[in-house]
Amino acid sequence: MILITVKFPIREDKLDEWGELSSFYAKAVNEEPGCVFFEFSRSLTEPQTYVCIEGFRDSDAGREHMGQEHVARFMTEMPDIVSAQPQIIYVDADEVTGFGPMGEISPRGS
Repeated sequence: MILITVKFPIREDKLDEWGELSSFYAKAVNEEPGCVFFEFSRSLTEPQTYVCIEGFRDSDAGREHMGQEHVARFMTEMPDIVSAQPQIIYVDADEVTGFGPMGEISPRGS
């Protein structure tokens, strides 16, 4: 599995454009057959920063992802929306296949 986390610092005057583009992009990526998960969240500590977490089945799925038209649109439009260069963590984890239960927390009363 390919695991990626990216922090996107967004210009305050581009929040409307960001909202439209990020919604479009997340929907399109989540429809890709090799996508395990893809989400954007707003940072709780940096209000103008949005964090993307994504997981792809394997490196083949990652390569297929990068060839999609929606990726080209995202990469073309983002330089006008970000306030600084995004920062990324990229992990190729062969043994991971998806989410599993967290042992430290369970609902009370179960």
